[in-house]
Amino acid sequence: MALSIGIVGLPNVGKSTLFNALTQNDVLAANYPFATIEPNVGVVPVPDPRLGQLAEIFGSAEILPATVTFVDIAGIVRGASEGEGLGNQFLAAIRESDAICQVVRVFVDDDIIHVDGKVNPKADIETIHTELILADLQTIDNRLPKLEKEAKRNPELGEQLAAVKAAQEVLNQGQTIERAFDAEQLELVRDLHLLTAKPFLYVFNVDEASVSNPDVAEQLVSLVAPSPAIVLCAQLEAELAGVEGEDLVELLESYGLHARDSIALPTWPSPPLGSRPT
Repeated sequence: MALSIGIVGLPNVGKSTLFNALTQNDVLAANYPFATIEPNVGVVPVPDPRLGQLAEIFGSAEILPATVTFVDIAGIVRGASEGEGLGNQFLAAIRESDAICQVVRVFVDDDIIHVDGKVNPKADIETIHTELILADLQTIDNRLPKLEKEAKRNPELGEQLAAVKAAQEVLNQGQTIERAFDAEQLELVRDLHLLTAKPFLYVFNVDEASVSNPDVAEQLVSLVAPSPAIVLCAQLEAELAGVEGEDLVELLESYGLHARDSIALPTWPSPPLGSRPT
C-alpha cells in the first residue's frame, strides 16, 4: 500500500522545512520566494509494530511497510494561473497525488518575507484555493470539447460528460470539487486528475510559543472545517526529527507537547510528533 501527498502553499510558508522534517531530508529551505524550483520527492515508510509480529508468525524473510511519498513543489502565488511567479507549471508534479497538503503560514517573523507583505492565514488559503480552481478549469476547458465529441459517438460517456460539466460549474462558483461532489461523481472525473477533487489536509505552521496553545489551534482549525487540519511548528518538527529517546521526551515536554511514535502526517487526523496535547 502506498500513498502520495502533494505539498502546496505560498512561498516562505515552511513547505520545505516540513518536507525535511517528514522525510529527514535536507532540501534547501531559504528566506526568499521560489527557493524550490524542481519538485522535491521523499518516500517515507509508515511505522507499524504489527508488521514485525506478522512477519514472525508467517516466517516472512522481508518486511515491506506501507509508504508515503511526499512531493514538495514551488510556492504558488496569486496569479500563478496567468503566469505570475513561476506559474502553475509545477502543479503537474502533484496531479497524480492521492491528497493535497496545504501549508499555511501563521508565524510572524520580520526576517522571513511574506509575498503579500503580511501574514493572513485566511487570505493565503483563499489564494491557493483560487489558483488550484483556475488550474482545474484549464484542465476541463482542454478536455471538454474532446469529451463532447466522444460522447456523441458513444452515449455511454454521457454520464461522465455530465459530471465534467457539473465540475466546471462548481469551479466557476469558486468551490472545490472535493467538497461539492459525492463519491460516485468523484469517480466519474477521476481520470482528469483534478487538484481540487483530492482530499485536502491543512497544516498551520505556527511559532514555538503558539504550538501548544489550544485557543490558537481551535481558531485556525475552524477556518477549514470540516477538512482535517494540523497545527504545528515546522521548524521545531525539523529539529525534533534528529532527536530520540529521553532527549526527545524532555525537549517535547519543555514545549508542553506529547511524544509520538512518528511524525506521520498521512495518519490524519491523528496529530504528528510535535502537535499540541489533546
